[in-house]
Amino acid sequence: MSEIALKAQKRGTGKKAAKAVRNSGLVTGVYYRNGYEPIPIAVHPLSMRPIVYTSAANIISLEIEGADAPLSCMLKDITFDPVTDVIVHFDLFGISNDNVVDFKVPVKIIGQSAGIREGGILEHILHKLSVTCLPKDLPQHLDVDITELKIGQSLHVRDISYPGIKINVIGDATIVAISAPRRKVAEDEKK
Repeated sequence: MSEIALKAQKRGTGKKAAKAVRNSGLVTGVYYRNGYEPIPIAVHPLSMRPIVYTSAANIISLEIEGADAPLSCMLKDITFDPVTDVIVHFDLFGISNDNVVDFKVPVKIIGQSAGIREGGILEHILHKLSVTCLPKDLPQHLDVDITELKIGQSLHVRDISYPGIKINVIGDATIVAISAPRRKVAEDEKK
């Protein structure tokens, strides 16, 4: 698990205040946590890049201007402008180290499959898995070793496990499969 620092400033609430923040070149957001009052914030758009455009699961250390200590949180939701694809708004959800939280973690394929060496085609079906774990147990990605897979074989969610992590996807779901190349299928059909 890696932690990304994000500096923010408090902002006013309401449509006029949000519009003024956006006109000044900042992105609006909200930090919320169960049992606490939401905190409206604004950040520079470039500081959101390592949080949004990544293939790793990360914890965010939110440093709000004037606050005593940074707040641990995760990106819960993000809104993009439909025309320009610019970040318009985001929500951060506060977490603590003693409560389990749901995360989406990327799947990283490792190893060279025997089936691929024989000419098979890799089909990476599930790119992210929903997991429940303590923030301290959150991996940046889930490593899936495909070394033993041959043509026609697949790896399912039930085939993997990680200590301290509960995977919230049905066990029959296929993560990765090795399929036969097209010409091999066509040759088999001629026989």
